Amino acid sequence: MSRAIRIHSTGGPEVLRFEEVDPGRPGPGQALVRHSAIGVNFIDTYHRSGLYPLPALPHGLGMEAAGRIEVVGDGVTEFSQGDRVAYATGPPGAYAEARVVAADRLIRLPDGIDDRVAAAALLRGLTVEYLIRRTFRVESGMTVLFHAAAGGVGLIACQWLRHLGATVIGTVGNDEKAALARDHGCTHVIVYSRDRVAARVREITGGQGVPVVYDSVGRATLDESLGSLRRRGMLVSFGNASGAPPPIDPLTLLRKGSLFMTRPSLVDYAATRAELLAGAAAFFAVLEQKAVKVEIRKTWPLAQAAEAHRALESRQTSGSSILIP
Repeated sequence: MSRAIRIHSTGGPEVLRFEEVDPGRPGPGQALVRHSAIGVNFIDTYHRSGLYPLPALPHGLGMEAAGRIEVVGDGVTEFSQGDRVAYATGPPGAYAEARVVAADRLIRLPDGIDDRVAAAALLRGLTVEYLIRRTFRVESGMTVLFHAAAGGVGLIACQWLRHLGATVIGTVGNDEKAALARDHGCTHVIVYSRDRVAARVREITGGQGVPVVYDSVGRATLDESLGSLRRRGMLVSFGNASGAPPPIDPLTLLRKGSLFMTRPSLVDYAATRAELLAGAAAFFAVLEQKAVKVEIRKTWPLAQAAEAHRALESRQTSGSSILIP
């Protein structure tokens, strides 16, 4: 037997239960992974609350973890017992001491990548990779706006964008987070609790606006995001930390400068094994080059997952957080 966090109903952090489960034996094409560290991400709160419905209840939470393979199923040739691996593309269920995972979703960890770093950052790193290299390809010399710049995704994105030669305008909630964002690559930081974001972006860009806005906040930032874009710019909405954005009349995009808007998902950018491995390789490369550094700023025991969710949803966290089985 093993222990895992599961929910039997949707709701607040109080619905998380720490209970014994049987991870089972791996079937064909699967592997049993014993976790050493587990990532905590906003998408976990969406599954818990029901915003992103799970297929059935009870169900586990968590999209990413790292550890070692204990058993491989029939037909698995790419991995062996004892291999260090990580995964980050679901399905949910990583909040567990051990878990059976499809082998084609596993990524072998390079010797230079620590288990805790992989668990804390693989999902975020894969997310940043597809956002800045494939959803909208950022080039050297561009100026971009990235909301929640001091969050786990934001800190990785700001460093990677600086590495690409872009100028980053980041938004944060307070001065402490502003300092953190500057330390990780933001040239300009806007504290949205006291400054109008779109007005400051126009001021910084000489009235032009930016070609792309990356927005994981959602409802609270939608209007400011649209107002920050230059003609034919793109809004990349990839999260709902403040709630789901309201519907947008397509004519609004027309009136604001023939704008584009997309709502991408890692699932669609890592749909094939080749895409998954290419994204991971790109992320591991910037880690090994020290162009991107991952800071694990908060750690909880797995049994205290509810406390992790409360901290995440109340904006008390910055950088990456993990659970330890």
